[in-house]
Amino acid sequence: MTTLEAVVLGIVQGVTEFLPISSTAHLRIVPALLGWEDPGAAFSAVIQLGTLLAVLVFFRGDLLAMIRGTVAAVGDPARRKDLHARLALYLVVGTLPVVVAGMLAKSAIRGGLRALPVIAAALIIVGLALAVVERVAKHRRTIEELVLRDAVLIGCAQALALIPGVSRSGITMLAAMALGLRRDAAARFSFLLSIPAIAGAGLFELKHLLHGGGSIVPLAIGLGASAVTGYASIAWLLRFLRTRTMMPFVVYRVALGLVIFGLLAAGAIH
Repeated sequence: MTTLEAVVLGIVQGVTEFLPISSTAHLRIVPALLGWEDPGAAFSAVIQLGTLLAVLVFFRGDLLAMIRGTVAAVGDPARRKDLHARLALYLVVGTLPVVVAGMLAKSAIRGGLRALPVIAAALIIVGLALAVVERVAKHRRTIEELVLRDAVLIGCAQALALIPGVSRSGITMLAAMALGLRRDAAARFSFLLSIPAIAGAGLFELKHLLHGGGSIVPLAIGLGASAVTGYASIAWLLRFLRTRTMMPFVVYRVALGLVIFGLLAAGAIH
């Protein structure tokens, strides 16, 4: 991989990881459009470590509060109802489904699920589902009102994001909004829930990527680009969702899916 490819893919990863449009899909689509080789599932997972750094820095206050809340809850059972202690538990519970699904579908994730027709279909289907939820959901609950059942259901939804094109942030925000959360609250919990999943997948694939002869310099450049753009993407989306709906992303997803199907039919990409 060249330095230019690493920079471009790092920016693509950072911009799309937290928007509900699927970073994995874009890491497959952009190289196809530019005539580059598919960077592969391992690179797609490892480059997410840059956006992991972004979310850790952005939510450092919340994460420190969760650590303190958890420690306090261990010593005092009455503190277990504290928001940050509960959030820490919810992140653990919400991560279990994607861990199990990832282990069971490992070969498919690296192979057939990366096919462009699968990605295009997932972009359209989830986009339409997002449009339905936007219209029917109540958008009233805050993150303080999350309960364990919500975390389980949102975590199960996150497991579907192993299919490129679904979008981890998109499907978890969809599930959270369907449960009545406000858009910004849904995004906030989605970003926090991404931390264990991204860390686990990225670190697991890192050793395979390096042992496979991957160059550390382009990878480091790509990670830096994804970290910077990922931080900006988080800040922008949280502001956007305080006053706007998800409909622009719905339109983008459906349009992109249709364009991919069109290019496939024309033989322009494969």
